[in-house]
Amino acid sequence: MSVLTPYDVIARLLHLTASGPCEEMADLFAEDAVFEFPFQLPGRPQEEQDRETFRAHLKTGAQLQRFGSVDDIEIHRTTDPETVIAEYRLQGRVTATGKQFTSQVVMVARVRDGLITWSRNYSNPLDSLIAFGMVDDLVAGLTAGT
Repeated sequence: MSVLTPYDVIARLLHLTASGPCEEMADLFAEDAVFEFPFQLPGRPQEEQDRETFRAHLKTGAQLQRFGSVDDIEIHRTTDPETVIAEYRLQGRVTATGKQFTSQVVMVARVRDGLITWSRNYSNPLDSLIAFGMVDDLVAGLTAGT
């Protein structure tokens, strides 16, 4: 059986993401994969360790939101054969309210032996705050100490 290229692994991840979040997405990651989210909101983890932690994250996420599509996809190969950069637009809805959202995402990922070993995801955290009706919470948190 041949191992998928880094490009193909990320393309498969985005295909699964389009109807996710789903736990099957975690199967594309190595057991000790590292997930980084540098633009995460204060109080939320900026890093997660290991595939099973990510699987739990996806399971919780599936209760809160459903993705409807991933489009405007650009997957860039780099000079490092294990590293790819994906740019895409994620569209979905909040399950509790039905509110639609759109988020632009840039993901840098390292793939070795057909599994993602590391990813760093950049998206605007305000997209989630708006979708989940949490802007007032953010403003209150920012002004609490003033």
